[in-house]
Amino acid sequence: MEDTAKEPSTFRPVTHVIFDLDGLLLNTEIFYTEVLDDLCGKYGKKFTWELKHQMMGRKERDSAQFAIDALGLPISVDEYIAHVREELNRLLPTSRFMPGAEKLVKHLYEHGVTMAIATGSDSFTFRKKTTNHGDFLQMFTHYVLSGDDPQVRNGKPFPDIFLVCASRFPTKVNPEDILVFEDALNGVKAAVAAGMQVVAVPDERADLSEFSDATLILKSLLDFRPEAFGLPAFGS
Repeated sequence: MEDTAKEPSTFRPVTHVIFDLDGLLLNTEIFYTEVLDDLCGKYGKKFTWELKHQMMGRKERDSAQFAIDALGLPISVDEYIAHVREELNRLLPTSRFMPGAEKLVKHLYEHGVTMAIATGSDSFTFRKKTTNHGDFLQMFTHYVLSGDDPQVRNGKPFPDIFLVCASRFPTKVNPEDILVFEDALNGVKAAVAAGMQVVAVPDERADLSEFSDATLILKSLLDFRPEAFGLPAFGS
């Protein structure tokens, strides 16, 4: 599953990298599906892939309101979030790396590539997800959590999170010199709106035609070749 519409020769060399977190670096999306399947089932509603696809990448409260409106759930945003957080508190600390994530980040770090994380998570869920990945986090200069970062006024698909993340790199960097990795369509749209190249690694259920704005579409991070974007090749 790779986008062949764009040839590697059209890719711009980059100096900095921004990663999404959920479903891209960590397998936490499966936990959100499990929890929301249960919550929606309590009210006789079905949490579908189509709904999840539209929610991915949004801020926590935006995502909650979207689900409530779409399904007509008879609960408030605060009640929705309270239920989800209670269940995620149990599940998120068991998160594991997505295929190729640890290898790629470690490779880039060892070759001096500056990296950051930009996620729709808030501080609470971010801590839970990364409970057992403290050493991994040390390889990033910073992480932007749009769920409770006051400078990120609008969540994905707006570009705010990536522009804020770029502004916090230790040295000034232009958007065109940044490569974003995303699994969600909203995240791809946000990166493109920010003027950055973006590698999409969608869920296998996704309609790839919706990701046509991505610079490159891959089945897995295992398939990424850093040298295509001017980054150090594996084995170098």
